[in-house]
Amino acid sequence: MATAAGTLPARQGAPPATAGAIDVDVHPAVPGMAALLPYLDAHWREQVTVRGIDGLESAMWKPAMPLSCRPDWRPAVGRPGESLASLRAQALDPFGSAVAVCNPLWGAPALPSEDMAIALCRAMNDWLAREWLDAEPRLRGAIVLPPQAPDLAAEEIERLAPDRRFVSVLLPAMTEAPLGRRMHRPIWRAAERFGLPVAIHAGGTYRHPPTATGWPSFHAEDHAGQAQVFQAQLLSLVYEGVFSEFPGLRVVLLDAGIGWLPNFLWRANKTWRGLRAEVPWVKRSPADLVREHVRFSLQPLQGPPEESGLARLLDHIGGDRMLLFATDWPHWRFEGEAAIPAGMPAALLSGLLRNNALETYPRLREATP
Repeated sequence: MATAAGTLPARQGAPPATAGAIDVDVHPAVPGMAALLPYLDAHWREQVTVRGIDGLESAMWKPAMPLSCRPDWRPAVGRPGESLASLRAQALDPFGSAVAVCNPLWGAPALPSEDMAIALCRAMNDWLAREWLDAEPRLRGAIVLPPQAPDLAAEEIERLAPDRRFVSVLLPAMTEAPLGRRMHRPIWRAAERFGLPVAIHAGGTYRHPPTATGWPSFHAEDHAGQAQVFQAQLLSLVYEGVFSEFPGLRVVLLDAGIGWLPNFLWRANKTWRGLRAEVPWVKRSPADLVREHVRFSLQPLQGPPEESGLARLLDHIGGDRMLLFATDWPHWRFEGEAAIPAGMPAALLSGLLRNNALETYPRLREATP
């Protein structure tokens, strides 16, 4: 089993090196529309039944795709991520996770109809609370929102905020407009008010292509192009003044990788120094704002191929507080229990596994084992 640099290999029967970790990214899967019917009102139950609406899997995570599920985690029947028992057996117990944050990936936030999107997001959130959070005390939830309806999204945050098991807000990376635009202020305002970090996950509404030059031919291009999407969203949040207006806000990028980050921060700083007169409200460098307000999930790391390069990469980005432990269950990101990449500096492990998440997700401090 691969182990982190500076730690000893786990002995048979010994606690895993990740024991007590906070896993910020696991993906319970909605089995299908039938699972949400009990959580919809009469109107929407009739609509989805009569119109035969189903099959809303995220375009990036079609169940049959290899990346969607590790081979040894793939169920014999059903979709990857459907089973709470599998989450316990494959992610929670092997890694000794004290807490895992559930980020359901389903197509409800991407629907063009704002009314249908918020109805299905509400149903997903209630389904998550009843079917997963009620059944497993180690689980916490993210509030799934439709970004195309910021006013309704803010109402959903307010509706669920009293349930302290919901510890974050979940948005897709690909949206109709950059997330820093003024139209999205209700979401940022509500998230900051209730102390909820906003998690932004790869994938999204697909109103626009995932590349700057049009639609690609292959799914591999879509996956690689998501790094550009995250860069665009970060620039929007910085230059539109979101972090200046909401100083208490924290943003978590999920499935973003970090290999692109050093060059991005250098280029963003260089451009800001030359054009800062255009955005006088950005009083600190983009790199400083990102380091203060933004965190990244560990998987997929997408760092240097050689072990020695990881420490240098983390040094470039100021990574002692920026990485959060994640298995990305059930997606295929690593083999066995090697969730921590080889070459991870031992000095960063306590922050990576637990402390950084406690700092980023305030509600996790309330009753985290």
